[in-house]
Amino acid sequence: MVDNGPPTGPSIGAGMAPTGGTVLRAEAIEAGYGRVQVLWGAGLTVRPQESVVLLGANGAGKTTLLKVIVGLLPAWKGHVVLDPDDVTSWRTDRRVRRGMAYMSELGVFPGLSIEENLRVGGQFIDRSALRTRMDELFSYFPDLAARRSTLAGALSGGQRKMLGIAKALASSPRLLVMDEPSAGLSPLFVGQVIEVLGKFREQGLAMLIAEQNVAFLDLADRVFTLEGGRIRFEGTVAALEADDSLHKAYFGLS
Repeated sequence: MVDNGPPTGPSIGAGMAPTGGTVLRAEAIEAGYGRVQVLWGAGLTVRPQESVVLLGANGAGKTTLLKVIVGLLPAWKGHVVLDPDDVTSWRTDRRVRRGMAYMSELGVFPGLSIEENLRVGGQFIDRSALRTRMDELFSYFPDLAARRSTLAGALSGGQRKMLGIAKALASSPRLLVMDEPSAGLSPLFVGQVIEVLGKFREQGLAMLIAEQNVAFLDLADRVFTLEGGRIRFEGTVAALEADDSLHKAYFGLS
């Protein structure tokens, strides 16, 4: 499923911000559903060309925080800044136009073909630019290129995950936000997803990956842990591993 190396031509991350500062700041976020509060002052940052993993068990609030970041759920308190704009009150489509892309656990539209999914992902960019972007993406995902007219629902779980990544990248984002890319995958396909994301990381794409699978720490420049709707740790993977209580809490997850 994964090609042996990056293609020649324009970089996937060609439109991204230079290093320095932050691409994303989520500050003191409080949010929930109805009267049920899920997040309590949660916040994190992603710097340009940085890969950040948000680590936490099921029910910790990871999906809720990502939904606030991408605009699918309103923040009760706090701010979301997609540099340089405070986007807290922006709709999701406006955040996408500003350079944010989101991949949910499902990630694709099962009733649409591979090519149609990519066109949906790149709907806010110029048609000529989208054609170029799709050619680039198909060079990264040759199995998808060979089955352009196949419905996404007919793909294997691993292939759907790869299509979800490609769909999110079709808009040539500055920041890729991913919710549990390991969900529903065997360890073999998890390894393939990590491998392909590593290629985009090498290209300089900024990523925020919410996960409970510690295998994704292989991609991390920094780690945040979320417990009970609160950020409990921020630091490097080495610092996380060196903390006995955190090591016991997280390195048993799979």
